[in-house]
Amino acid sequence: QVHLVESGGGSVPAGGSLRLSCVASGYPYSRYCMGWFRQAPGKEREGVAAVDSDGSTAYKAFVSGRFTISKANAQSNLYLQMNSLKPEDAGMYYCAANIPCSSSLANFMSGGGDKVNYWGQGTQVTVSS
Repeated sequence: QVHLVESGGGSVPAGGSLRLSCVASGYPYSRYCMGWFRQAPGKEREGVAAVDSDGSTAYKAFVSGRFTISKANAQSNLYLQMNSLKPEDAGMYYCAANIPCSSSLANFMSGGGDKVNYWGQGTQVTVSS
């Protein structure tokens, strides 16, 4: 069973930075997609960034170069460095994974995560104006 556990959320002023972490365990395969989704109150969940086992990355347009997704220790650790945070970035951030990864990263991030197989419990991000 795959387990994803996020950490690193918190409260920062606009323009601040946070680094989210996700620790993954229980991977039976070496091919995977992992990424971050977010959901603000009253809004649909949306993809933010994703990375695959080859190291390819993808970002949603609203990231605009402010966020960086990375991984370490093969597939065990996933990070999201978020800089220049805006109030509209606030919400619950979820680590997500598909193992194995059978589609493009864009497809993985589409549809609010309806193609995601595994989810973490989420970590809250608050950005004050």
